[in-house]
Amino acid sequence: MQRHVQSLLSFAAILFVAACSESVETRTAPPPAEVDVSKPIEAVVTQWDEYTGRFGAVEAVEIRARVSGYLEKTNFKDGQTVNKGDTLFVIDQRPFKIALQSAESRLDLAKKERDRGIDLRRQNSISQEEVDRRNNEYELASAAYENAKLEMEFTEVKSPINGVVSRDFVNVGNLVTGGAAGATLLTTVVSQDPIHFYFDAGEKDLLKYIRLSQSDKRESSRTHSNPVQVRLQDETEFRHFGVMDFVDNQVDQSTGTIQGRAILDNPGGHILPGIFGRIRLLSQENVEVMLVPDTIIGTDQSRKFVYTVDAENKIGLKFVEIGELHTPQLRIIKSGLDANDTILVNGVMRARPGAVVSPKVVDLANEYTF
Repeated sequence: MQRHVQSLLSFAAILFVAACSESVETRTAPPPAEVDVSKPIEAVVTQWDEYTGRFGAVEAVEIRARVSGYLEKTNFKDGQTVNKGDTLFVIDQRPFKIALQSAESRLDLAKKERDRGIDLRRQNSISQEEVDRRNNEYELASAAYENAKLEMEFTEVKSPINGVVSRDFVNVGNLVTGGAAGATLLTTVVSQDPIHFYFDAGEKDLLKYIRLSQSDKRESSRTHSNPVQVRLQDETEFRHFGVMDFVDNQVDQSTGTIQGRAILDNPGGHILPGIFGRIRLLSQENVEVMLVPDTIIGTDQSRKFVYTVDAENKIGLKFVEIGELHTPQLRIIKSGLDANDTILVNGVMRARPGAVVSPKVVDLANEYTF
């Protein structure tokens, strides 16, 4: 009996010790999470503003008939490159040749009558009134001849610019109408190189540029060819370079925007008028900014924030005002963050305000190109 009691007491002691050991293990806190921290990047950068726009030809011409007649010949292939002065179409010239010959004959006769009248007047054989009449007839015949010669020239429809021609809108054998009103559209020609890029900027941006110009921080694009960079829809980098060459004279009241225009080289004519693109316009040079990785910026409803780590290694957060992306990875911070703040750059998904962490200092400036 005594041995049985001793065994029970020993077993109870073992259970007590095991329970205590388990309780101690349960109460042991996990080690602080290891995170990467850094100071924000301080840099002097060139800032750009981005807009969406569309390319447009520097010169675009509608080729229309200037005289009426049957279309006799087309001298180009659809979509080919043409030069200024190239004959694109020929309108049946026969009626115009006859009219020109008739006008030339009338002019010769009028000239002879005028010259004879001058001689007779010297002999006092005719009155001065008759001389004036013959001189007037000569002037009218001369004007008719010049008009007939001009219409003869208009039967050859020429390109007024260098560029690329569209297709022939009217086939050979069709009657075309000339004149100032209702003239038949035959084709179009657009220039290739250089090429324009049109875009619209908001009133807020316009006011910003005005203020920068007034403070001598940036020259106005009205008076200075500010640089631009353009990329096409299938490009990830801004590979095409040009300058501003026009800003409109008023804001569109219906949209609250103003139109700007840049001009770019287009060697080979690979960029066609009408193509959409994205443009970067110089905003300001030598600007001191603060940069952080865009991936560490969190969102709380409409507010943006960045996690920080204080001197006691506790996580906090600061609400910030963000600017544009300076690079695909780095975002400009306008306000809310101090250069001496230590920010959390790795482990953001596990971060909880007030939690203690084990920070490892990294240098963001060495990890990103900016």
